[in-house]
Order: sequence, then structure tokens, then C-alpha cells
Amino acid sequence: MKRFLLFCFVLLLIGGAAAGGAGYWAWEQLHQPYQGYADSQTVEVRSGQGASSILNELQAAGVLRDARLARAWLIYGLQDAPLLAGEYQFNEPLSAVQVLEKLGRGEVVTYPLTVIEGLTFDETAESIASQGFGSLERLRAEVRRAELIRDLDPKAETLEGYLYPDTYHFARGATEEEIVAKLVKTFRQRWEEVSPLVTDGRSVREVVILASIVEKETQVDEETGLVAGVYANRLRQRIGLYADPTIIYGLKLAGTWDGNLTRANLRAKDNPYNTYVFGGLPPGPICSPAIKSLAAAAAPPDTKYLYFVSRNDGTHVFAESKREHDRNVEVWQRQYWRKRWAEERRRGG
Repeated sequence: MKRFLLFCFVLLLIGGAAAGGAGYWAWEQLHQPYQGYADSQTVEVRSGQGASSILNELQAAGVLRDARLARAWLIYGLQDAPLLAGEYQFNEPLSAVQVLEKLGRGEVVTYPLTVIEGLTFDETAESIASQGFGSLERLRAEVRRAELIRDLDPKAETLEGYLYPDTYHFARGATEEEIVAKLVKTFRQRWEEVSPLVTDGRSVREVVILASIVEKETQVDEETGLVAGVYANRLRQRIGLYADPTIIYGLKLAGTWDGNLTRANLRAKDNPYNTYVFGGLPPGPICSPAIKSLAAAAAPPDTKYLYFVSRNDGTHVFAESKREHDRNVEVWQRQYWRKRWAEERRRGG
């Protein structure tokens, strides 16, 4: 009511007593929904653009009925509050007051950005850029800003493992810094959910490293816990992890990964991520794990399994002993691939 009285007082000063009665008409005009466009309308408010220019463009676009009346209310009713830059979409009739409030709150149009689990920090930067968000060069610089996570992981050299995979929504023009900061902030939120599960004193870094390996090894959600359990058992019994994805990650870091994992790669001692050669966890995370892998790594289920081998369909066969595992390898790797190659040769002939 105070805003209305002030508005009427201003009209009185401008136009005399007659304007006082016009104040009620103006009030109704300001609060009456209006739509002067067909189905929807998008208007971009540019950084540094003046209020009068913004309101005139909104009138020209059919969003406002009267830019001058809206301007008067902005000055005398809203104390000349700022109208925030960005892209605004209008899909239904709105009053001038509602339009001004929308711009005052910065309710801009946002666009989805999907970051999938299992990507390395460089692959994440490439994925973000490929979806039209930011410069790849600047994104690559941002995902290397380890200081964003060093309070949780003092040993971090990049943001590997801490760029949480999810579907986000950003306004057009969001900076690379804002995007990466949001991914790290989301990791922190997920970590708050998971951290109470860690009861054995392991650090954030240790859990994230294990979770990243589990993420790369599993395609079926039902197996996430079992895979985490296998690796936890192997670590506990000081058995090498023998995880192919860690070797591949080291090759990617060195720029020598060609898509083919060889026996020489499995024996190489110049790859610190070679878990066939070096015991324990690798030096750091190898990808961004999702919540299911983080939770499984934080609290691996109690299992006796020490081995698993792929069925070549995204699932695995698990074993408690080396002898049982060797039988599974014979069936699901050697015999499977011999039959498949024979069938391919037969068809080719």
C-alpha cells in the first residue's frame, strides 16, 4: 500500500489532482496480465543495458503494454531496483509488476548440461565444451584448479574424481569458472551424504580413488557393491588390484593410449597407475564416480569374492578362489573369444 500511495503522490506532483484518480487506473494497468505476442517470446537483457532500453524492448516484444508506466513503477514503486542481465522467456500473460519482479530476481532461461559418470577430468572438459558451454581451452584450465578441492584432498593435483556427474542447468553465458565450481560443489554435497558410511578412517581421496575404479569396472548397478567388495578384500589381503582401467588411465595421462591394452602395458613399470605391477591403490582417482560408486567404496559389502571376469555383456562372474576364477576365465574369455572368432571367420568365408 505504501508503494501505491507513493506512486499516486508522484502522479499528483506530475499532473495535479486529476492524476490522483488516474493513479488507481495506473495501478490496475500495472497489475493486469498482458500478452502482446503469439505463443512465447524471448528477450535478452544485455549486461550494462539501461532500464529504459530494456523496458522499451519488452514493450516492442509484446511483453509489456506500456514501458513508460512500468518505468515509473520501477523508479517510484521499486526504488529503481536493478534489472538483471540474461535471457528471459515469456510463455503466458504477465502483469508489468510480475515482469519487473521476474527481471529483478534474475529468472533467466537455463539450458541442460549433462556430465556422465566415468569421464576423466579432460574428457569432462571436452564433453562440456561439445555441449556448447564455454571454451575448451579455458575449461581444461579450470578442471586443473586443484585448489578448489584441496581442503578435502590436500594431495589433489587436478579436480580428477571431484567433477560430479549429473545433469545441470546453466544460463547462456555461464562462465567456465562457474560451471566447474558447480560440479565441485555438487561433489561436496554428495560427499556429505556418503561420508558417514566411512567407518575405517580412510580419507576422502582413498574412497574416491576406489570409487573411480569401481565406476569404470561396472556397467550394471547391481554389481557395484560386489566389485567394491572384491577390491576392498584384495586391498585388505595385500593382493594386487589388477585393474585394467587404471593402466589405461596412466596411458591416457602419458598420451600413449591407442585403444589397445597389450601384455607389454600390463608389465610396464613406467606407468604409476599399473595396478598389475604396483600394489595398493593407484596414485589418484581415474574418473568421476557417481553416488552409487561412492557409496559402495565408502562401505563395501561383506563378501568373500576376490576375483571377477567379464561375461562380455556388461556383467561379471565372481569367484572366491584363484582356481575358480581360472575356470571362469577359460569359459568366459578364452572359449568365448575362440568361438566368436571362429564364427566371424565362418561368416566371412
